[in-house]
Amino acid sequence: MFSIFRRKKSGGVESTQVRPAEQSGADPLEQRLARTRSSLGGLFSLIRGADAIDEELIEEIETTLLTADMGITATTRIIDRLREGIKRGIVAEPDQVLPAVQAELYDLIEPCEQFLAINPEKKPFVILMVGVNGVGKTTTIGKLARRYLDEGKSVMLAAGDTFRAAAVEQLKAWGERNGVAVVSQQSGADSAAVIFDALHSAKSRGVDVLIADTAGRLHTQGHLMQELSKVKRVMQKIDAEAPHETMLVVDAGTGQNALAQAREFNAAVSLSGITVTKLDGTARGGVMFAIAAELGIPIRFIGVGETAADLRPFDAGTFVHAILPVESTD
Repeated sequence: MFSIFRRKKSGGVESTQVRPAEQSGADPLEQRLARTRSSLGGLFSLIRGADAIDEELIEEIETTLLTADMGITATTRIIDRLREGIKRGIVAEPDQVLPAVQAELYDLIEPCEQFLAINPEKKPFVILMVGVNGVGKTTTIGKLARRYLDEGKSVMLAAGDTFRAAAVEQLKAWGERNGVAVVSQQSGADSAAVIFDALHSAKSRGVDVLIADTAGRLHTQGHLMQELSKVKRVMQKIDAEAPHETMLVVDAGTGQNALAQAREFNAAVSLSGITVTKLDGTARGGVMFAIAAELGIPIRFIGVGETAADLRPFDAGTFVHAILPVESTD
C-alpha cells in the first residue's frame, strides 16, 4: 500500500513520493497527459497559497478532484484519508498535502495495474473487445495486433461488428497493414457466427492470439448487451474457457459516462480488463480513478496517441507521477 499511513520501521512517517517507472523510446507520458495534468494543476496553487491546513483548503482540493472527473467514490476516499492523516498528525503542514494526495491516488489505482499476459497454453488466446461506438475500439484492436506480432506471436482478427460496414473495412485495413488474417462476413451477418468461424479457424491453424471485434452499442441497450452474452456462449462451444480476456474500451473524454459504460458492460459480460483511450486529447483522465474506486477492474492499456506504440501498458506509478508530479524532499 502506498498510503500516507505507511510508516518506516523506525517509527517515522515513510516518504509518500511516488516514483515513476523508467521510460524509454516514446515521448514522456507527461507530455501526452497534458490535459489531465492541467486539470489537477490547481492543486499546486492551492497548496502554495495556503498558510495552514484548514477546512477551506480541503474543500477546494475536493472540488479540484471532482472537476478532474474522479467521481464521488474516489474523491470521497481520498479526502477522507487525507482528513484522517491530518487528524493523526501525519499531514501537518501545507507542503505535505500534495505528496499525501499523490500517494492516495497511487494507492487507489495501483491494484488495477495488471498487465495482460498471453497464456501460451490457451491457444488461441481469445480477446473479446467490447465498447460503444466511437471510443477507438477497432483502432485499439489494430494496435494490439501490432504489439503481439512484434512479440513474435501469430494473430488473427474477427470482424464481429457486422452492423457497420465501415467497421469491417477498418478492421480489414488494419489486417492488411499488419499482415494478419481477418475473418469477416457480409454486412448484417450474425456477429456470434462470425466470431465462431474465426475461433474455429484460429484453432485449426494454431494461431496464438485471436482478437474479436463486436458491434459498438450503447450500454443502455439491454437487448444488444444480451447479444454479447450470446457471443460468449457460442465461443464456449469450441473452447469452454473462451474468451480468455473480455476487454472494454472507453474514451477518457466521455468522463463519468465512461464509468457508466464500465458498470453496465461489467454487469452484462464480466469484464476482465479495460483499455482507456484518447488520454492525449481533451480528456481529464480522472475517470480512471473513478473506475478503480468503484469497480476495481484491471486497466490493461492506455491510449496516448495515434501510433501502435502509443497504446501503452498501464503503469500506475508512471501515470500518477505524470498527472501530479511532486518534487522529492529526500
